[in-house]
Amino acid sequence: MDGGPEDQEQAALRSGLRRMRTVATCLLAFAVAVYIATSLWRDAPGWVGYVRSGAEAGTVGALADWFAVTALFRHPLGLPIPHTAIIRKRKDDLGRGLQSFVSTHFLTETIVRDKVNQIEVANRVGAWLCQPDHADRVSAEVAARLASVLRRANDELIVELVEKSVVPRLVDVPLAPVLGVLLERALEDGLQHRAVDVLLEQAEDWLIKHPSAVHDAVLDRAPGFAPRWLNEAVAAKVYAEAVKLVGALRADRDHRMRQSLDSFLADLAGKLKTDPDLRARVEDLKARALASPVAGDAISRMWETAKGLLLDLTTDERGVARRAATTHLASLGFKLTADPELAASVNRTAADLATRAVGRYKGDIAAIIGDTVARWEPAEASRRIELQVGRDLQFIRINGTVVGALAGLLIHLITELAL
Repeated sequence: MDGGPEDQEQAALRSGLRRMRTVATCLLAFAVAVYIATSLWRDAPGWVGYVRSGAEAGTVGALADWFAVTALFRHPLGLPIPHTAIIRKRKDDLGRGLQSFVSTHFLTETIVRDKVNQIEVANRVGAWLCQPDHADRVSAEVAARLASVLRRANDELIVELVEKSVVPRLVDVPLAPVLGVLLERALEDGLQHRAVDVLLEQAEDWLIKHPSAVHDAVLDRAPGFAPRWLNEAVAAKVYAEAVKLVGALRADRDHRMRQSLDSFLADLAGKLKTDPDLRARVEDLKARALASPVAGDAISRMWETAKGLLLDLTTDERGVARRAATTHLASLGFKLTADPELAASVNRTAADLATRAVGRYKGDIAAIIGDTVARWEPAEASRRIELQVGRDLQFIRINGTVVGALAGLLIHLITELAL
């Protein structure tokens, strides 16, 4: 059974190390064999001396480099020779040195800022979010996390926090001016129109589905002396006019009744901010409401309602909230790719956040290296490092053999010429 990507990478490194170690060792064996063969050759021609000198020097170079490479990770031939198995003995010092090097030369604000600017965060994020599947994945992930938090929330603790932290602040803060400002902003954004539209839609739907309710209500309040047929006609007329009025109010936001409502709300917003009598009545009502024994129960029920509403919004995959979130995320992605000013602002913010984080936490980030190396056992540290660089170090052995052989050949040539 195949392992994960990390296991496959380790297996590839081990295979590469074994292959290069075999090549270097075979080259050493070849140099030794050539040296022995040429040394035992009696009455050999002159050129054999060159080959023997090259093989002799190649053997010496190969052995020296084998010793040097091996001494980094273990004791050569198992002998406790001084200054060998260096990585095992000094792994903690090496880890701290690497930690200091990374912190000083890599985790600098200039380097991090340049790298973040090269990444172009806005363009990458925007291009990714532009795809509907990705935007839907983000909204689904956020909704799932929010739903998980809501389900695990301690309801009693939240209610207690509201009662002890929020309610006392409400007592001290004048409520009327705040309500006035909020009402003004709602009117500026036209929220009253949307609220009225929802109410009228529900009212019209209820009237269409329950005509008998209106009919019975009119008949119950009709005078007893009136003829039955007259009361029936009045009930039918009242129902028809009610449906007609609701339809007209839905179709025309400039209807005089809706304009009257807008004028009333605007006047109320102004009075909430300026009328001392109204402000005093609001404050008195607020004080009595907060002091009421049922205030705690009301807070608990409000939280239960809000929690249930939020759970419904986050768990309904086809709900309005999820669809709106997906649409807005995709729209944001398009803006990030199409609006240069917005993209520049996002990139600048990302670079500022990254450099600020590096400036504050680079010591902790770099400490991961030193702490990780310190946790390794000496043999494990040696094995891990050898897997990463051992294959390249075997080239040192190969080069030592070749260079040594060439050097021996050159020395023999110079010696022959000198003599």
